[in-house]
Amino acid sequence: MTVSDPETTAQAQLADLLPEPEKLGIEVGPDGIVEITADRSRVIEVLRTLRDRPELDCNLLLDICGVDYPDRDKRFEVVYHLTSLGADHRFRVKVPVAEDDPNVPTAYGIWKAADWFEREAWDLFGIRFDGHPNLRRILTHEAFQGHALRKDYDPEQRWILTEAETMVPEWATEIVENGGDFETQILNLGPSHPATHGTIRTVVRLDGEVITRAECEIGYLHRCFEKMSETHGWNEIIPYTDRLNYCSSMINGVGYALGVEQMLDIEAPPRAQAVRLILSEFSRIMDHAVCLGANLVDLGALTNFWYFFQPREEIYSLLESCAGGRLTVSYTRIGGLAHDVPADFEERVRFLLGYIPKFIDDVDKLITGNRIFRDRTEGIGALSAEEAVAWGWTGPCLRACGVPYDLRRVRPYLGYENYEFDVPVATTGDCYARYLVRLEEMRQSLRIIEQAIDRVPDGPVITDNHHVALPPKSKVYSEMEALIWHFKLIYDGIKVPAGACYSATEGANGELGYYLVSDGTGHPYRIKVRPPCFAIFQAYPHMLEGHLLADAIAILGSLNIIAGELDR
Repeated sequence: MTVSDPETTAQAQLADLLPEPEKLGIEVGPDGIVEITADRSRVIEVLRTLRDRPELDCNLLLDICGVDYPDRDKRFEVVYHLTSLGADHRFRVKVPVAEDDPNVPTAYGIWKAADWFEREAWDLFGIRFDGHPNLRRILTHEAFQGHALRKDYDPEQRWILTEAETMVPEWATEIVENGGDFETQILNLGPSHPATHGTIRTVVRLDGEVITRAECEIGYLHRCFEKMSETHGWNEIIPYTDRLNYCSSMINGVGYALGVEQMLDIEAPPRAQAVRLILSEFSRIMDHAVCLGANLVDLGALTNFWYFFQPREEIYSLLESCAGGRLTVSYTRIGGLAHDVPADFEERVRFLLGYIPKFIDDVDKLITGNRIFRDRTEGIGALSAEEAVAWGWTGPCLRACGVPYDLRRVRPYLGYENYEFDVPVATTGDCYARYLVRLEEMRQSLRIIEQAIDRVPDGPVITDNHHVALPPKSKVYSEMEALIWHFKLIYDGIKVPAGACYSATEGANGELGYYLVSDGTGHPYRIKVRPPCFAIFQAYPHMLEGHLLADAIAILGSLNIIAGELDR
């Protein structure tokens, strides 16, 4: 695989820029990303250098994850994924740690985004991050025992959470008086509340109606996606990816398939890529429609919900005609698509191109200049560009803060570099800005689809590499070689070469990343999902301080938190 120029340049610079480079392992991974292996005593120095040196400028921490290698002397590996929003460098920093002393210094002082990522690694692997301000479980509950993503953990164990062990922040037990006259109040918002848009719990301290402190609890919808992936074939994981962000499931499967295809050094046929792109952009429109429609319902603007959900239903009909499913489609395959689109695909797409804009325009006319809506959203939940980057934000939420970062532009895939479209950006970083960005992104998605439908080529929709894709049934019934390939793929699965790859696509609410680790067998050794709303939501309790309780609902809906993606 050819290493892109930015990584080649960055690798050449590292020997001069990093402290004591002779004590570091520096190489280019099979995915073209520069990998740095550092001892835990030097990892903070390395991470600070990568962030602070202007030649490297790794200002965005994308993810921190753990990998378990029980047969190694240093059993665990802590992996940091970094990128530069300006120079487009990408780095992967690996830190091996021993099982009997699984401690690493926290990176929270460098990036706020390290907060929940480190808690997740502690929860699922037992890796401690010294100096972390709140190192507690996050995806499992406080009564859970052991660390579920260790290779020797029995997945059939069950740990019951009793009411006595429910998470209660220490500050929630303190009695705080306001001016010596009134006591503040502790309130639970969720997890069973229609305005939380899923099973999410927020504990807040109220001074009247003003939130003075907050803390979130997630994990109610944790489905053990990453644990299940270790015992299933590479193609068998696609239905699980659909259930991450179920509002735009096609994008999840495409992003995963692109990562596996990169490791296999194959590409889906041009027709499959064009269909993937079209259905992904329709899925983006659906996702934004759900986000904006539900948020507007929370704020009392019910009519817009109906306006947005009508085109959503029509898009579902298109997906159903292609895949047979509506919400979770399972249409992607490694190397292409499950089968070709129906004969009237182009006709259906062109109908939607003419059908959807009027609904977007109606909402625009009703809401964009509406005084009540603007009073509820302008200046509410505002975050500066610097703060958004520090928290690891990507997608529409980051672009609403003034950062024009879109993977379809900076690291194009599926041929996005061949299409004309704008990347909508706002500057105020508040709820109103996030609304404006998503509204315009829906129009830009239609613009992309309109160009793409004119370019859909004829041909197959799945690779003819029978190490990866099943041969046609007609050949299986008539040719011995095809029968053999069919048997081997069903029995052994796809054999992905040993190695690691980080693949990222522009999900509907930000960078959707898959860190894939293969040991050469028919199923993944490790899959770590980088869910965009995980990084976004960790800023939410900090954003609430000083806002009214009613503002908490406006802010949450504008962030587009999908519980299936958040918890996995």
